[in-house]
Amino acid sequence: MPVLIGVLREVAPHETRVSVVPEVADKFAALGARIAMERGAAVRARFPDASYKNVEWLDAAAILKQADVMLSVQPLSVEQIGQLKSGAVVIGFMQPHARHAEIAALRDRHITSFAMELVPRISRAQSMDALSSQASIAGYKAVLIAADHLQKFLPMLTTAAGTIRPSQVLVIGAGVAGLQAIATARRLGAVVEAYDVRSATRDQVKSLGAKFVDTGVSAEGQGGYARELTAEEKQRQQEVLDARIAAADVVVTTASVPGRAAPKIISRAAVERMRAGAVIVDIAAEQGGNCELTQAGETVDHNGVSIIGAVNLPAQLAYNASEMYARNLLNFLKPALEKGELKIDWSDEVFAQSCLTHDGAIKHEATRAALEQRGPQ
Repeated sequence: MPVLIGVLREVAPHETRVSVVPEVADKFAALGARIAMERGAAVRARFPDASYKNVEWLDAAAILKQADVMLSVQPLSVEQIGQLKSGAVVIGFMQPHARHAEIAALRDRHITSFAMELVPRISRAQSMDALSSQASIAGYKAVLIAADHLQKFLPMLTTAAGTIRPSQVLVIGAGVAGLQAIATARRLGAVVEAYDVRSATRDQVKSLGAKFVDTGVSAEGQGGYARELTAEEKQRQQEVLDARIAAADVVVTTASVPGRAAPKIISRAAVERMRAGAVIVDIAAEQGGNCELTQAGETVDHNGVSIIGAVNLPAQLAYNASEMYARNLLNFLKPALEKGELKIDWSDEVFAQSCLTHDGAIKHEATRAALEQRGPQ
């Protein structure tokens, strides 16, 4: 029997993305799979039901009961997991460090789940890297949000009324989101500086036309991420950064450490040195924020400085975000589809390392340890 891939309407607040777009539905069908979707699942991403040609339309309960594979953006709820059939496979963002009740439910129901956050960062898996695809959107959108709130032009303008100087933009964190923020700010004509604790990013920053801020602190980590800084390193970093923050019209912060609270890089004192009218867009707001004053989902005004706690920015560009994410899922699942049947190769490091739960056990060590620390579920 051909594998049945299920897609539901996302129910998380403000989530507008969908995990399968028409182009990807067609490609799954060409691989011999069947696609079952809930009506209206993609409407908020601006893909009307009529744009899908190779889809069966079922209600949510029927999809959960019948699907062999469930694709999602946000994690399924405990209630939804309870309706899945035995042996089902779930693939999507799982938030393994935060959604312990859902992970316990997946384990107890013997559901095989793959977390897109855990896809290894190897060359072969670049086309599956959903964290990167969505981070690039967040970096782009963060600069547009900043430009919208800033009561100044970003580019230099020469007018009959005189010359307008370009705005100064500082990007903290030069990962995928940070590099996209740099590129976007440069395209809009701003003078851009950037900082990252990983010195290896210096050349990438410079290649985009920005100046690299050297604080004398390096924190190379594993898997392309930065390690957490020591107290002494944070102090040395802060002294240099505070001066650059004070000079900036816009600061975009993107620094995060997987599975931990975001590092606090901008202190209250640093904000108070900034000019009135300056803007901070904190992409790390959902992990606690890089700024001491950040409130997730809110805009805080502190002495005339706006601190924007940006959350789920990819959902604000749902059309392209959905396209990119759906392609990530297709590229992830395609090697396991053989003539329409699901055959997972557990010797493949992509599947092995991204597996969260399987056969009644939590396979991801850090997640298993976190649940065991909490006690019986």
